[in-house]
Amino acid sequence: MEKIPGGDTSWFVHDRFGMAIHWGTYALAARHEWVQSQERIPTDKYRTYFDHFYPDLYEPREWARMAREAGMKYFVITAKHHEGFCLWDTKFTDYKASNTPWGKDVLTPMVDAFRAEGIRVGLYYSLVDWNHADFTVDRIHPMRDNKDERAKNPQRDIRKYAEYMRNQVQELLTQFGKIDILWFDFSYPGEDGKGRDDWESEQLYALIRDLAPQVIIDSRLDLPGAGDFVAPEQFQPSECPKNDKEEPVVWEALHTFSGSWGYHRDELTWKSVPQLLGMLIDGVSKGGNLLLNVGPTGRGEFDHRAQERLAGIGAWMRQHSRSIYGCGAAPKELTPPPDCRYTYNKETNRLYLHIMAWPFVHIHCTGLAGRVEYAQMLHDASEVQMKGLENWQKQAAWKTSDNVLWLSLPVLKPNVDIPVIELFLKK
Repeated sequence: MEKIPGGDTSWFVHDRFGMAIHWGTYALAARHEWVQSQERIPTDKYRTYFDHFYPDLYEPREWARMAREAGMKYFVITAKHHEGFCLWDTKFTDYKASNTPWGKDVLTPMVDAFRAEGIRVGLYYSLVDWNHADFTVDRIHPMRDNKDERAKNPQRDIRKYAEYMRNQVQELLTQFGKIDILWFDFSYPGEDGKGRDDWESEQLYALIRDLAPQVIIDSRLDLPGAGDFVAPEQFQPSECPKNDKEEPVVWEALHTFSGSWGYHRDELTWKSVPQLLGMLIDGVSKGGNLLLNVGPTGRGEFDHRAQERLAGIGAWMRQHSRSIYGCGAAPKELTPPPDCRYTYNKETNRLYLHIMAWPFVHIHCTGLAGRVEYAQMLHDASEVQMKGLENWQKQAAWKTSDNVLWLSLPVLKPNVDIPVIELFLKK
């Protein structure tokens, strides 16, 4: 199907790095954002988290500061997640932050805080809603095994729910200033699922384009041809994703610090700073972005594990961000050395060699002989000499390719998580 006209992704593919925030009443359960579905919790019992939502340590300016210092250029917040809880003072439901004991809209001050730090605004809106009276029970619904609730489906009208979604999306696009990203999640068509007909995706998409022509939208509306970017979740593609015509598409990998998107007190599989940086670098080397998620606590803070990793990422980005911003995949004829990734800035004509595993003294760059005018370590601008073996190291039977650039490195790895060599290519 032909591509439906969308928003301008030029800023998106330049900035490369964003923060996702999953925050809702599930933060109080603190054991996964899907806890209501996973544990089959009825609406009335799940309401206890709504009745105790009181984020007295919530300071969105601190969130925004940490995002900026980590090098993140945009953020995406769950205005409404699958549980149906809304962070803003919507007029279309009572299930919202302003009706909790906290008694206030939490979305407006967040948007204002991130904008004040120069960070672009994205709003996540779940197509799923386990709280709405007209959302029919299906295969992922918390009441999927409850025969009595299943029996009520004929009295539910999914068309009313689709209208509810359009009304709320209109609020989000008209009450919060310019929105840069609308992030919909998610379609699951087929037996006992929901897709474009349930969401009335064509009407929803048309409304968005009328209200906000500039906004970019993900591709999860189950609407062929619509969507400005694709979003592989919790895995790194082996190459740049392509469309049906085998053309590269705009893409963004979604990752968590640990295994959950919402706050999970007991989750232990937290990724290290080098691992997280490696995911960012790997994505950019394939022409993609990284959206890295934080799940704030029920009191409204980023927990210490998230703060530590954001600070570590920020320390690396302060010295190495020009190997990320404005960069993408290297020219196709260039294959990086083992355990390395290239990123390339076409505008400056600089190639960045990210060294994931520190080698002994020499690193060999095939295809770059005679193409580099200068090389330096990016973190301190110290020269990297472009020379190979010393004469005494060569043997008669030793032959090296004339098309290889030899870089001579210090024996000791520099004191940065992932060293980067900046290669100034000849014009």
